[in-house]
Amino acid sequence: MLQTTESRPSLLSQLLQVPVIVAALGYLVDMYDLFLFSVVRVPSLKALNVPAERLLTEGISLLNYQMAGMLIGGVLWGIIADKKGRLSVLFGSIIMYSLANIGNGLVTSLDQYAILRFIAGVGLAGELGAGITLVTEVLPKEIRGYGTTLVATLGVLGAILAYFVADLFAWRISYFVGGGMGLLLLVLRFNVFESGMFRQIKEQTADRGNILMILTNGKRFGKYLMAILVGLPIWFVVGILITFSPEFGAAKGIEGVNAGKAVMLAFSGQVLGDIGSGLLSQYLKSRKRVIGLFIILSLAMVIGYLMIPMQDLFSFYLMCTLLGFCNGYWTLFITIAAELFGTNLRATVATTVPNFVRGATIPLAALFVNFKPDLGVIQSGLLIGATTSLVALTALYFLEETFTKDMNFIEKE
Repeated sequence: MLQTTESRPSLLSQLLQVPVIVAALGYLVDMYDLFLFSVVRVPSLKALNVPAERLLTEGISLLNYQMAGMLIGGVLWGIIADKKGRLSVLFGSIIMYSLANIGNGLVTSLDQYAILRFIAGVGLAGELGAGITLVTEVLPKEIRGYGTTLVATLGVLGAILAYFVADLFAWRISYFVGGGMGLLLLVLRFNVFESGMFRQIKEQTADRGNILMILTNGKRFGKYLMAILVGLPIWFVVGILITFSPEFGAAKGIEGVNAGKAVMLAFSGQVLGDIGSGLLSQYLKSRKRVIGLFIILSLAMVIGYLMIPMQDLFSFYLMCTLLGFCNGYWTLFITIAAELFGTNLRATVATTVPNFVRGATIPLAALFVNFKPDLGVIQSGLLIGATTSLVALTALYFLEETFTKDMNFIEKE
């Protein structure tokens, strides 16, 4: 018995494996870049001589370019990860978005900015899905929830870091910092080993990374669609309520709302939410119950953010923080998507699902802009927020519980 106990790896030693740490740091750099634009949107556009009345519309346009890149990149990197391996994506994606980040710091026109946000979006799309897939495959099923929680927590800290770097440096330097961090992380990735599950299926004849196996099979497509819909409230909050917090603050009579500070506080809350939801999931041994709880909490906070009268910046920023906390089921959402599908399609799903959710910002923002003239900023946000939450809860109901699911299986034709 003594020998067995001594030879058993500890929880900490398993969580601190190189693939887990490198995946977590990669997501930190990913989130830094993804939300740096939200932080520097106003100063960067002003520096490019965009008039005040066009800051919102041009900001939405650039955000849409970034999200369009993520939609395309999600499909591209997911297929590559299942066909060539998880490591190929961890290398390729970080090179692309690091160089695009540096390029963002050199732009002199809106057209250049749009092109580079698109390229950065393509690169950013591969990081999270490949990282989560690798972590879920190298860790035992009993603790993989802890591993994905670690990845997401460090990722959210990247968004917070974006605020502090942008506060200390000019917006161009902030982009250079992000690119530099990505290139430094690239060096660490040479020590990462490939998932054992992926190495096993490479020796089999299973069709890998074939997205048509999802789209042409009713049962698989249903699971895939439901997994995407579950994440909609997260990116409604992030992509609209927080990114455009100055506009929502002004509609409530609160002037001087700083978008960068709102992003930082929301993601500070999300760090706590991701940790809390991950630990609660491990305690309850359930993904679905915890995700459902957080969707309901998120809806309650959306209503509070939009409807509760607030007279000062402190109250508004506090509500941003609470919104972020209730958004803290991002980790579980990605984890359940990865756990739903076999090894030969897992990276395709885990990479495309979060990027389709991120890309949903495009139609959600379009709806917001379309409703705003008739309903106003507050009522438009309330309508879209309530709808996304109800859709997410309905989709969650139809998904299977995956907490104890064995990951070592493949999808067959």
